Amino acid sequence: MKRSLIIIFTLTLLLSMISGNSFASNFKEEADIVYLNGNIYTVDNKFSKAKALAIKGQKLIYVGNKGQAKKYIGSNTKVIDLEGKTVIPGLNDGHLHFPRMGMNLLQINGFNKHKEEILNLVKEEAGRREPGEWILGYGWNHELWPDKKFPTKEELDAVAPDNPVMLQRVDAHSIWVNSKALEIGGITKDTSDPQGGEILRDASGEPTGVLIDTAGISVTSKIPPYSTERIEEGLLKAQEELFANGITSATDAGSHLSYINDMKNLYKKGDLKARLNVMVANGKGGETGESLEYYYKNGPEIGLFCDRLTVRSLKLVGDGSLGSRSAALLEDYSDRSGHKGNYRFTDEELYRLVKEARKYGWQVATHAIGDGAILQVLNTYERVLKEDPLADHRWRIEHFQIANASEIDRIAKIGILPSMQPVHATSDKNMAEDRVGPERIKYSYAWRKVIDAGSHIIGGSDAPVELVNPFHGLYAAITRMDSDGNPAGGWYPEESMTREEAVKAFTIWAAEGSFEEKIKGSLEAGKLADFIVIDKDPMKCPEEQLKDIQVLTTVLGGEVVYKK
Repeated sequence: MKRSLIIIFTLTLLLSMISGNSFASNFKEEADIVYLNGNIYTVDNKFSKAKALAIKGQKLIYVGNKGQAKKYIGSNTKVIDLEGKTVIPGLNDGHLHFPRMGMNLLQINGFNKHKEEILNLVKEEAGRREPGEWILGYGWNHELWPDKKFPTKEELDAVAPDNPVMLQRVDAHSIWVNSKALEIGGITKDTSDPQGGEILRDASGEPTGVLIDTAGISVTSKIPPYSTERIEEGLLKAQEELFANGITSATDAGSHLSYINDMKNLYKKGDLKARLNVMVANGKGGETGESLEYYYKNGPEIGLFCDRLTVRSLKLVGDGSLGSRSAALLEDYSDRSGHKGNYRFTDEELYRLVKEARKYGWQVATHAIGDGAILQVLNTYERVLKEDPLADHRWRIEHFQIANASEIDRIAKIGILPSMQPVHATSDKNMAEDRVGPERIKYSYAWRKVIDAGSHIIGGSDAPVELVNPFHGLYAAITRMDSDGNPAGGWYPEESMTREEAVKAFTIWAAEGSFEEKIKGSLEAGKLADFIVIDKDPMKCPEEQLKDIQVLTTVLGGEVVYKK
């Protein structure tokens, strides 16, 4: 009898467990929102496709087929029919300048404009300003002008004689100033070139009005700062640009503490929502600077404001730009004999800064465009990591433009991540080969060689150096052509990315660059519900249409933050 009772009890227990498991397997969490009937590219490990997704709070709880998704629909679930439209993960710009985007929206815009048009804008601005007030602008590019010559202070003096003027070149590595600005900066015929910079001069040695890299600091340091209200206005304008272009996440490639605090204030108010991975800019020259001193004392900040703000990396600038002939090359510029560009740091200065970052556990990202600067950075990274190993460091080289075969192999071997901006190739193609010649160009902007060597490319725009539109980046990566379709067939087309690689560069690979691939970069259950609805299928539309893709809806953490 006792044995029979034990058997009955055991069978009852087993049946209840089976029943409980069956109930658990059939139970589905009720979603806040379910999207159905989509052409969804998940960008998971298999680059698989889905038809539906379900969201609870900020996260995805299901990505897959329509039938299963419907099980997450409850009495309070909002259901949205995508009507066959294409969905991809929210785009992640792996290298832009967020505060500068905002401040530029408050200044004279000279992007892609002729010199005469820029001078007219300066003249109009001078008419609105009191004598002595600064006139600021950005975006000029002498390579687009008929004579391709650097501008002069006299041209600005003629239109704004009573106001100091500072116009930043498109690459942010040169400034064009007038005589008033030179006077305020204390720059004369007798002023020496600083480390990492150059004062362009005429035949008699007089400054022409173009200051390259660190040579401009004596002028820019005298410009009064914007008020907090104006800065916040600019940051929110920049956020609008991101969302309208389908960018839900971005890496801000170097900001000081004051700007980071402005961002925090906006996050606290609930006005700033974009996910930002902010690199801390170091001080002038080889100095650590107050921003880094603060963060080295207080430590990294990861995932603040519900995974919207992370500060964990240091941004260094190793050289200048190719357009300004200040990128540091191993051999002379092909179009300027005896000139190899400018290194921002001595070897020991760079070593000290990287060693310090390693000591405090910070990710390092260094701007290096020329093969000379790239070599200096690689040697420094390798030296520090041999002295103090770190398996998953994810140290980065920003731009990695004019490389060579050895450097491409070394970054893959050491695990250095190349952060590259596809639009730079199609913008620079008109002058790049003039600068470096027919042999070095073969390893420049060489995405195919970089990927084939085993590296993942972090895609970005470098906005406001280029337009922030990420579809211009996808188009450039895939076609190697500019927005006018030139050159036909692409510029060195053998270096193109595949469509899948280009999408990954602006999603999951960019997330890897900021240690965030486990929470975003693909559409998978458990990850953040960041995605965009677009008007064309980037995997199937004709190549020439890639640059014209329009964002219909931007969703960040389940919230619609932009709708066309």
